Amino acid sequence: MRIIAVALSALLLSGCAALEPAPDYRNVIVSPDRTDADRTIDQRREPQKLLEFYGVRPGMRVLDMSAGRGYNAELLARVVGPNGRVYAQSSPALMFPATKAAMEERLKTPIMKNVTYTVRDFEDPAPPEARNLDLVTFNFNYHDTVWLKTDRARMNRAVFAALKPGGIYIVADHSAKSGAGDVSKSLHRIEESVVRQEVLAAGFRLVESGDFLRNPDDPRELPVSKNTVRNDEFVLKFRKP
Repeated sequence: MRIIAVALSALLLSGCAALEPAPDYRNVIVSPDRTDADRTIDQRREPQKLLEFYGVRPGMRVLDMSAGRGYNAELLARVVGPNGRVYAQSSPALMFPATKAAMEERLKTPIMKNVTYTVRDFEDPAPPEARNLDLVTFNFNYHDTVWLKTDRARMNRAVFAALKPGGIYIVADHSAKSGAGDVSKSLHRIEESVVRQEVLAAGFRLVESGDFLRNPDDPRELPVSKNTVRNDEFVLKFRKP
């Protein structure tokens, strides 16, 4: 029994040692080598609060789904550092020329050395080597999987499989009115309740809801690109048991 106890204690200590403390996220945001374009996006994304909500730390292995031009992937790369890894996934269905070119330029920068870029369908977003992940982020594009007719049950099960036990799945998106139905292509919004239901069905547990991107003054009746007020957006944190 003593041998087992000592072995268990050593295992716990080694696990604690591997978990690095959270950085000063503000220092990440004010890094002088970040682009002016990213700083403009900061004004509507609250990146410091977003990183804090993620709980991302140095050394973590992360999948950023629908990485687009790489804004979120770069923030994650700055936090996880050289001992971590970010897998930036893009769907072939959303590979617009300007978006592709912007990501390719970003990937040339030194800060992106720990980023692996991958083009994969949403139903199977993680490359084979991306297993036992600490964190998966899916920001402001879950709604696109609706009009793309993605098998979202399969997608969320794939995310579940890629995460380690206790791993975190973040979904942030533009909020639609309750009962709005499918406005994924017309308004680029989705009902929060739909996301909750679909992700929970894959085996996740909802552990936190962030309100830092909420705007109760948004009537949620216009496309997000044409709104006259700041968009109402939800941020959900799920955990794999």
